[in-house]
Amino acid sequence: MARPAALAEVVAFLDEYLDVAGTPDYPGALNGLQVGAAGPVERVAVAVDASAAVIREATRAGADLLVVHHGLFWGGVRPLTGYRYERIRLLVEGGTALYSAHLPLDAHPEAGNAAVLARRLGFGALEPFGRFEGATVGWKGALSLSAGTLAARIENAVGGPVQVLPGGPETIETAGVVTGAGASFLEEAAASGLHALVTGEAAHHHALEAAELGVTLLLGGHYATETWGVRALGDLLGGRFGAETWFVDSPTGL
Repeated sequence: MARPAALAEVVAFLDEYLDVAGTPDYPGALNGLQVGAAGPVERVAVAVDASAAVIREATRAGADLLVVHHGLFWGGVRPLTGYRYERIRLLVEGGTALYSAHLPLDAHPEAGNAAVLARRLGFGALEPFGRFEGATVGWKGALSLSAGTLAARIENAVGGPVQVLPGGPETIETAGVVTGAGASFLEEAAASGLHALVTGEAAHHHALEAAELGVTLLLGGHYATETWGVRALGDLLGGRFGAETWFVDSPTGL
């Protein structure tokens, strides 16, 4: 029987696979290992957010490692009090390490949120799309279907309603995917000749811009469009290290 992997082995693999060092992100994202733990990695939970609810469920189930898309640190150095302390306390007392990958997981061509969702939706001839700080965080590809059919496909994939903000032609031949809060890439979508942009959420002004730029915006929910990457990482870690893996589902409704 193979020995369980050490935490350092798993972290080194994820850092290299996701190109954590080479992928730009928001300064406070702190991609990589955020909270360490002793012992081997035999049980891995994956989730979208490092919320107290997710951490509590993961530690209760005996996770040695929790891999998330949205980690703990976004606003710089803050006192470890209140809910910030509670999250750390749960991890430390549960003996659970925490690994976070934000834009490195969005951008990844195999396990990335956008790449996995685009393939699930039937996009062909995928190419990088959505420039951020010199990197791409989304993908674009070819389609040939109505906006209504694409919305139905998204609903089936995410398991929930999709809001359509019209702007493009009825028959969509090309579309982009930037999961989460990707509506800010509308202008790039228009400049790239895309008929539609699939993302999670949008602001009020994006509805006006979609109509004026000629790009249909399809909103599947921030949370629902970003479950794909961590699920893919869970499958990958299970196969590579023989760890038991599972997804902790904790939707926000947004």
